[in-house]
Amino acid sequence: MTGSITIEGVKYTEEAFLGNERPPFADKSAFHGKLYTFLHEWFSDSPTLTVQTSGSTGTPKPMQVSKERMLNSARLTCSFLNLQAGNKALLCLPLDYIAGKMVVVRALYAELDLYPIQPDGHPLIDTDISFDFAAMIPLQVQNSLENETERERLAKINSLIIGGGAIDEGLATQLAGMPNDIYSTYGMTETLSHIALRKLSGEDKSAAYRLFPSVTISLDADNALIIDAPLVADERLYTNDITEIHEDGTFSIIGRRDNIINSGGIKIQAEMIENELKSILKDIPFAISSLPDSKLGEIIVLATEKAIDEEKLDALPKYHRPRKVMVTTIPLTETGKINRKKLKELISKG
Repeated sequence: MTGSITIEGVKYTEEAFLGNERPPFADKSAFHGKLYTFLHEWFSDSPTLTVQTSGSTGTPKPMQVSKERMLNSARLTCSFLNLQAGNKALLCLPLDYIAGKMVVVRALYAELDLYPIQPDGHPLIDTDISFDFAAMIPLQVQNSLENETERERLAKINSLIIGGGAIDEGLATQLAGMPNDIYSTYGMTETLSHIALRKLSGEDKSAAYRLFPSVTISLDADNALIIDAPLVADERLYTNDITEIHEDGTFSIIGRRDNIINSGGIKIQAEMIENELKSILKDIPFAISSLPDSKLGEIIVLATEKAIDEEKLDALPKYHRPRKVMVTTIPLTETGKINRKKLKELISKG
């Protein structure tokens, strides 16, 4: 394994994490302490690490992952983004999940200078460092765009990747004219972070994801994505992501198979309705779910955190209009995704 890492301009060899004395950075904050704990595990003799799945569609569960495969994943990203030794990298994602861990592994692999900042909604508010690389969730990016100083700092990040949730049309529009290289990621814990990127900014921005070399994809009978990524995954991965593969090998995600609502014999993707509603409901948090129905099989349910003018829903296509609207808190996972399982439980209780 890589035998050293640079943190905030100071290079530490693996001995700093295997001895009895903690290196000075470890006690700067609780988050720095978590980074020390991760690096202690990384430099140990074990060939594997434990990571948690995100829990977006079920209960989070632990997984054992290979350090060698994590380095393979880091190589794919660093090569794609042309990250170089000495580049400054921002770590502002929790270290409990694969996204945060992989920022550290990329720093290990490419000899980046890593700057840990406590994960919150405004990671750029207290730093004026010009970063070469950063990974964020959509909420962090959106918050940064709404503050002039943070927006300027966001624009100075040479390569920014965004994961952990969907990029809605409003955010994509705001990012399209940014001067730096910004990407949406596609991946999961099982692929050790992402296996494809979609350019969101610049003249070469795209609506489709571009695969890393060595990764191949196909579709099952329901048009759900199948992934072959031998460098990062032990076996073929069968996803629930309904996908369109384009002639040039790129692909677009339509929605999740388990979010299909069968109402009156018509199959409707929940994410498709949510995209249509974003321009109608704007700043109101909402999500689409369903309930059983004796006549239609399922009905579409709109959950919102504020009461709405339901006449606005008439702008939707006929078969996309919710039959029921409920005001409730939209449950989220720890990584900021809609917790569909908990939402279903909430609306079922009425």
